Amino acid sequence: MSYSKPWRSYDEQLDLLISRGLTVTDRPLALEYLERIGYYRLSGYLYSFRERSALCCPLEKPVLRKKFKQGDTDRLVLENYKPGATFKQAVDLYVFDKSLRLLVLDALERIEIALRVDISHTLGEKDQFAYLKPELFFEKFSQEINSKTGLTKYHDWMCRHAQLINRSKETFVNHNKKKYGLPLAIWVACEVWDFGTMSTLFAGMKEADQDVIAQKYGVSNGRVFASWLRSLNYIRNVCAHHSRLWNRNVIDKPQFLNEGELPWIDGFRHDEHGKARPFLVFCIARFLLQRINPSSSWGERMKTFLLTDFPDLDHLGLNLQGMGAPDGWEAWDLWR
Repeated sequence: MSYSKPWRSYDEQLDLLISRGLTVTDRPLALEYLERIGYYRLSGYLYSFRERSALCCPLEKPVLRKKFKQGDTDRLVLENYKPGATFKQAVDLYVFDKSLRLLVLDALERIEIALRVDISHTLGEKDQFAYLKPELFFEKFSQEINSKTGLTKYHDWMCRHAQLINRSKETFVNHNKKKYGLPLAIWVACEVWDFGTMSTLFAGMKEADQDVIAQKYGVSNGRVFASWLRSLNYIRNVCAHHSRLWNRNVIDKPQFLNEGELPWIDGFRHDEHGKARPFLVFCIARFLLQRINPSSSWGERMKTFLLTDFPDLDHLGLNLQGMGAPDGWEAWDLWR
């Protein structure tokens, strides 16, 4: 296929937005934002401002884009913007999302560091080089061969681990290499793991070891806890790559414990929209931080931020429900 979209100057980009119904009250400032943020990145936020049309409407113009599900109704996304949509509102939503990513990363950093300690301490008790012992891990992780790659998940993990060790310029890594050589003890090696490396290793641990760590955080089932870490890692990658977060569709959805174990999560059990949006993962982060640092102010900061800093976009049908926040969430014990 040939690519048909032409290069456009910033003025042409802005004119295109205006021709589609977007209100621009300060053209010079709007041009500055296009130069700094970029049309393509900003269009991710503008997408929510676009009109929707019923599928039964005649396809008169090529402005009809793609079909999506909203409840049980098929809708089509139009190129035109809803009445009252402005360029400034898109920038406000972009700025909100940027601040949201920074706040979420603050929580994920604390969770990542705490879990590195838990995993390395639990496995280190079995062997100081436990990550080199496939027999210490779940059989499906350490022995099942991927038919496409010919490798196990454990082999994939070891390759990633080796890359992190080799790339590291940290003083403690160089010190341990010089004084003790390789391999590094697990309580040293864990300090170079990123969230994905850590969560993958946890998923490969034996169930009994998973349960020991999960129960420390008030979660009875280590496999459910592993799914939570995958969801947190997905959100972490979104934040780390400066991608849109506020209404992101979460690909790695968290699993649920038995009904009644954690009342705050049961409200999402039959909420398909809530399951697929980031607010549920924010709740998980809040829950874990309460165990890691009960005096942390993160929950209050997040609650205040969401309630006060989300742009006033009700006239466009946009609010915190877009990120999966149920009505009345701010009164939950979890967020008090």
